[in-house]
Amino acid sequence: MTRLIILTSGKGGVGKTTLASNLAAALTDFGMKVIAVDANLSTPNLALHLGLHLAPYTLHDVLSGKTKLEKAIYPHPYGFKVIPASLGLNDLKGVDVAKLPEISLRLLGKADFIILDCAAGLGREAISALSASDEAIIVTNPELPAVTDALRILKIAEETKVKVIGVVVNRIKGEKHELTKEEIEDLLGVPVIAEIPEDENVSLSIAARKTLLEFSPDSPASREIKKLAARLCGVKYKDCLLYTSPSPRDRG
Repeated sequence: MTRLIILTSGKGGVGKTTLASNLAAALTDFGMKVIAVDANLSTPNLALHLGLHLAPYTLHDVLSGKTKLEKAIYPHPYGFKVIPASLGLNDLKGVDVAKLPEISLRLLGKADFIILDCAAGLGREAISALSASDEAIIVTNPELPAVTDALRILKIAEETKVKVIGVVVNRIKGEKHELTKEEIEDLLGVPVIAEIPEDENVSLSIAARKTLLEFSPDSPASREIKKLAARLCGVKYKDCLLYTSPSPRDRG
């Protein structure tokens, strides 16, 4: 059974795209077949993170009827697949965001997990992406404005009948002004399912066009993302120093 999970946030800059790319990698480490979809059509970044920014066919082409879905699905060296979005402003012309749910339906059965990285906020893109999903993970930072914005997107998810799995608190620095896990759960009314620390390796991995799990598999953020993937898979997490990921060749 394919799980359609959207990573969404009330504001930009919380690290949603970084989580999407690396959650796809972590799920792959646990033997899952994964397709990561860049459903952020106006400000896409997933392809940049993964070195697929020069892909000849994109989700924009599919949504505008210029190409078939199968042509826009690319293998990533880590072992999962990616549907990138176009970085060109002209490619927004003729794109029908209302067709995103149709794309999701056509992906059913092609993977164990479909991870959608959507636009931040409450715009039409974000709502269409939510409608294309069955489950949602709310991504936020431990600051009050970010959590307040997360509450808004949480309410929209509930109104669209999307099951909210929980909240991922990203880029935790351990500063005094940051909200605690308990405070965030009280404000949002849903569980915090992962707490990911600020990690300098994230920026370095993006610059290298690699996933964090490939660039620095034992880094603090990598460990927490692997724990989240294990939770989604329903398996017991093993410390990454003891867990040996299969190579892309072994994954098939």
